[in-house]
Amino acid sequence: MSTQTTDALFGASRFARLAMAGLLVLELAGCGDRATLPVSAGFGPHPVLPAPHPTRFPTINFAHAVGWPADAMPSAAPGLAVSAYASGLVHPRWLHVLPNGDVLVAESDAPAAPADQRGIADWLEERVMKYVGAGTPSADRITLLRGVGTNGLAQTRSIFLKGLHSPFGMALVGANFYVANTNAVLRFPYTSGDTQITAPGVKVLDLPADPEGHWTRDLLASRDGSRLYVTVGSDSNIGEHGMNHEVGRAAIYEIDLATGHSRTYASGLRNPNGLSWEPHSGALWVAVNERDELGSDLVPDYMTSLKDGGFYGWPYSYYGQHVDERVTPARPDLVATAIAPDYALGAHTASLGLAFYTSDALPARYVGGAFIGQHGSWNRNPRSGYKVIFVPFADGRPAGMPEDVLTGFLSADGQARGRPVGVAVDRAGALLVADDVGNAVWRVTRHAP
Repeated sequence: MSTQTTDALFGASRFARLAMAGLLVLELAGCGDRATLPVSAGFGPHPVLPAPHPTRFPTINFAHAVGWPADAMPSAAPGLAVSAYASGLVHPRWLHVLPNGDVLVAESDAPAAPADQRGIADWLEERVMKYVGAGTPSADRITLLRGVGTNGLAQTRSIFLKGLHSPFGMALVGANFYVANTNAVLRFPYTSGDTQITAPGVKVLDLPADPEGHWTRDLLASRDGSRLYVTVGSDSNIGEHGMNHEVGRAAIYEIDLATGHSRTYASGLRNPNGLSWEPHSGALWVAVNERDELGSDLVPDYMTSLKDGGFYGWPYSYYGQHVDERVTPARPDLVATAIAPDYALGAHTASLGLAFYTSDALPARYVGGAFIGQHGSWNRNPRSGYKVIFVPFADGRPAGMPEDVLTGFLSADGQARGRPVGVAVDRAGALLVADDVGNAVWRVTRHAP
């Protein structure tokens, strides 16, 4: 690679650098690194954390998004069966099941940069995002799926809510339906059985937003319906844009619905998603995407229970008090308080969806455990993720290594036929999986003998 190319790449923003890297992948052959550990070493309560291995150029290993061939679908674990519940969606990312059994699907993508701020970096990033199955104009809507037909597909389908802004998380509290847009939490009126909402939304809380930062915002109601929890990811990888750009980010907020007051519930979480209540302890858990550019073996993504007021390290440290020497100025005072997460989910797996299982429709071994949607890596060699896994729990804590639930999202030649994101359990006890490359929702049930 020429000096001019290297300087141009490293002088640009991180997203621009990665976009250029993707387009120059042939020239970059031999750059980056290769994992020295199996991906399994980065799983569990005590993952292997080798010495950091930063390289002059980030590891780039995109999987080209091609979609599913006709009549193809993921492979289910023994004892399970999978079928398409919906297809032909537009980048389905997140799922929410209403009390009456209706399934809501957020069809969404990252917000576009304002027209007067677009430049060559945005064009480059769009090309790379399309290559990996993202970067399409966001549909900015929520679709409602109702019932299950004899063919396994939803019996009816309608646009539930439109005109949103990169929507993601959803929650229902009484007669109020809440949506987490990338820049705000909104409230809408809802009556059980509604197939469409046309009333304008009422803003509940503004959220930090930037077209270049992590844009997804998950949303979860407390069990008594008095509070909402909302996730906000970081603007950057390790604060390289300046910590003034990270104010209010890499955190989870708690909103008091009676007063409208909000506060930071937990912080130091680079890109939190997948909020879920653990059924035995009642603890709030979250799935988190960790930092990049320390090598293919670091840093594992994770899921963890959250402590009120807890700090989880980002950007100054990872996995408790493992200091990231790249971050300046250092904050040893914050590192000293950093909490180590409960359970590692593998380096660069992009673990997003998290749902605990409390039904009995699937085999008994799944009861009480957690399903995780792993969107898949772009910067690990070899690739990791691209599947749905299950982690068993006992007495409110992880109790074993993960098991594959749905695989086959990567083809034998390394192309992405699908990428799992959100996971949810429907009223009948089936597992639902949003696939934003396959543009489908998959439904996992017990295999009929």
